[in-house]
Amino acid sequence: MLLTYQFKLNPTPEQVVILETWGELLRRHWNYALGERLDWLRRTRSQIDRCSLVSEPIGEIPDKPDYYTQASNLKQTKELFADYKNIYADCQQQNLMRLDKAWKRWLIPDKKGKRGGKPRFKKRGDISSFTFPRVNSLKAGAHLTGNILKLSKIGEIEVILHRPIPDGFEIKQATILNKADGWYVSFSLEDKTVPELLPIDEIKTATGIDVGLEKFLTTAEGQSIEVPQYYRKAQSTLARQQRKLARKVKGSKNYCKQANKVALTHLHVARQRKEFHYQVAHWLVNSYDLIVFENLNIRGLARTRLGKSILDVAWGAFLQIMEAVAVRRGKHTTGVDPRGTSINCSSCGERVEKTLSVRVHSCSCGLVIDRDWNSALNLLKRGSVGLPIPGCGGLDVSQPVKQQVSYVNLRCSRYTACS
Repeated sequence: MLLTYQFKLNPTPEQVVILETWGELLRRHWNYALGERLDWLRRTRSQIDRCSLVSEPIGEIPDKPDYYTQASNLKQTKELFADYKNIYADCQQQNLMRLDKAWKRWLIPDKKGKRGGKPRFKKRGDISSFTFPRVNSLKAGAHLTGNILKLSKIGEIEVILHRPIPDGFEIKQATILNKADGWYVSFSLEDKTVPELLPIDEIKTATGIDVGLEKFLTTAEGQSIEVPQYYRKAQSTLARQQRKLARKVKGSKNYCKQANKVALTHLHVARQRKEFHYQVAHWLVNSYDLIVFENLNIRGLARTRLGKSILDVAWGAFLQIMEAVAVRRGKHTTGVDPRGTSINCSSCGERVEKTLSVRVHSCSCGLVIDRDWNSALNLLKRGSVGLPIPGCGGLDVSQPVKQQVSYVNLRCSRYTACS
């Protein structure tokens, strides 16, 4: 299993200039390589007797560009532009690999028939990271010794190791990236001690989670977590910073300073949200052996009038974090179809039609519970079919038919167990 540990760097002013120069040169090379691919595509996408001579250039059609042909041209690039000789060769190759992956995601659909967006030309500052694919090996361009990271053609940079790299982990690659508050390095670590998944017959606790906007999630036991709304709370501060930015002369030093303040606000919100996701994920994985969630079309839901709130809670990012935490603990997660989970009664199975504004599920069988709780119970039913889990068939007859959802107050660290 590959893990990513990110640490803050403390480069000198001279090294900052070199890092920024590398990003700019790699951006130009990305744009040139992308232009080659798009030029070939425009010339070969229609039959030769039907090609428009007005919108398309005429002449000899170039060979199809791919990663290997463009990587072989790096030597010629360094002869024409001497600045590229100062960039470590593996970083330039990794830059072309990124473009090749983006190109294939756009043209070649995946197993589900979906494709990625069209690769775009990068503006100044868009490429703010580059990768050293080998670390601490014989021909590696990056070597980590203690808290000193030695990069080829850049020099030694101090790394602020706020947590130690575990023993037995092998550093596979290092990515240098620029954020609003400075430079960072992300180490890709290979962990060969990942525990095996818990056997199915040993699963003792299971739950279903229903995510929402009124409550971040509700479990099948009736526990709920409130939505923190980090972006909503920061909107007034962000609007004030953006108004100040609009009054600055674009491209001036004051404009750049104010733009960095706006970026810092966004970065703070993103870090708050990520920390919250890790806290909830660790709490769930510590409490249950099996977690059943709903496979939502989050991209489609984000296009509705509730798009801002949906993107603020970031269900997709949370589910990815929860699945990664579960794998490291040897726990199970599974996604099920969410259709009908909030309409069907978890006790008798009867359909109880209700609008989105109705937050209480009231069935003719006498069951009156929170709408999200009812949905979580249905999710648990669907995800635990065939599993030897007691008490997963909805509410027991001995339980009262009117209950209230209890809220969980999370106060835990990302790396410690939640109570």
